[in-house]
Amino acid sequence: MTSEEQEIIKDLDKCDFGEIHKYFVDKNEARKALPKEEKQKLKEEADKIQEEYGYCILDGHREKIGNFKTEPPGLFRGRGEHPKMGMLKKRIMPEDVIINCSKDSKIPEPPEGHKWKEVRFDNTVTWLASWTENIQNTLKYIMLNPSSKLKGEKDWQKYEVARRLKDVVHTIRAQYRKDWKSKEIKKRQRAVALYFIDKLALRAGNEKEEGETADTVGCCSLRVEHIQLHPQLDGQEHVVEFDFLGKDSIRYYNKVSVEKPVFKNLQLFMKNKDPSDDLFEHLNTTFLNKHLQDLMDGLTAKVFRTYNASITLQEQLKALTNPEDNVAGKLLSYNRANRAVAILCNHQRSIPKTFARSMQVLQEKIDAKKKQVEEAQEEVKKAEDEFKDTKEAKAEVNVEKKKKLLQRLEEQLARMNIQATDKEENKQIALGTSKLNYLDPRITVAWCKKFGIPIEKVYNKTQREKFAWAIDMAGEDFEF
Repeated sequence: MTSEEQEIIKDLDKCDFGEIHKYFVDKNEARKALPKEEKQKLKEEADKIQEEYGYCILDGHREKIGNFKTEPPGLFRGRGEHPKMGMLKKRIMPEDVIINCSKDSKIPEPPEGHKWKEVRFDNTVTWLASWTENIQNTLKYIMLNPSSKLKGEKDWQKYEVARRLKDVVHTIRAQYRKDWKSKEIKKRQRAVALYFIDKLALRAGNEKEEGETADTVGCCSLRVEHIQLHPQLDGQEHVVEFDFLGKDSIRYYNKVSVEKPVFKNLQLFMKNKDPSDDLFEHLNTTFLNKHLQDLMDGLTAKVFRTYNASITLQEQLKALTNPEDNVAGKLLSYNRANRAVAILCNHQRSIPKTFARSMQVLQEKIDAKKKQVEEAQEEVKKAEDEFKDTKEAKAEVNVEKKKKLLQRLEEQLARMNIQATDKEENKQIALGTSKLNYLDPRITVAWCKKFGIPIEKVYNKTQREKFAWAIDMAGEDFEF
């Protein structure tokens, strides 16, 4: 708002934004109501833009670009209670943009009357263009699509590092257990933090500038107010109760029974401190990751998350999959295994607004299907009675026909019941994040191949493109 407007407007609740809202609703409705030819025309125009700007040549191969459009100006929302919420995101101008390409390539022309901030030829980075956004002063990039060869290789390397951790994780665990008794408080704090990162898949958490971002924390930046210690709770000993806002302002709430030395150390770390004091005052992510790098080349706190997520999926799939189940039953087991990982990584979502309605629709379909099954059972009974009376071949064929129909209806009903269970169990859990970023796709591919599940039942088209390397690489015997 201008300073004059700020003088007049003191309470936004007294402002009527109805007209603005109506304008966008009408615009949306008008777009939906367009005739088929118009929609097709718009699609062709979008395809033409995609064709012109959506690809680049990398090492002689034509690769798809991920996001080739900059964000339009608008209001900044941020996640959770972001202190900069409501600030204005400015329009990105060519003068803000750095272009990165090879010396011998055709450098893209800026719009008429403008020039690029800089054109550089840096083959050590993977971005094609970058600019600094005006609200958080962070760099934004134009990158390759996840399905590109470069991204695929990076993905594969990430999971290979996590697989290497499997060979040394027992040594690392033995080491941090030993450090719980160290004479140096710094080592003790590092060992307890590492235990949490390993056991609870917590993020490391960086130090933040005050007033720049929402008050979110990770393991290293936990404060005394974020944990409570209970010597006894719900029949368990040495319980730590966590309650803090993690990445994207998502609440992390968990009660965990920990080993006695960890509990004793936490009591020591909290002694004579105020609630707003740091729990691990001698620890930061740089110090922690430097230690991890010494333990294993390429090891960071994030690798623990990837390792624990992937190993959990593999173990859960072994425990939950019943080879006798049909495809729908096996997919339910897969989603349950995926959910165990999402819970470990705290990937929550709010219950979708349409959830109750879609469950109601599904329940109505289930009820209708039950009725069809009952009617089909009656029909089978009638046909069997008729065959008993007449012993005719035609009547026998009719019995078989009715039985086949009943079997098909029963299978459909079972599928719907599984779908309802799955929907209900996943209403507050976001399965996508772990599936795309933390789970080695080769575990899923191997499971699909082993149990005869079509890959497209687990990964959609975009995901299959992203994980093409894993689909080619993993046989049914792959072990993470």
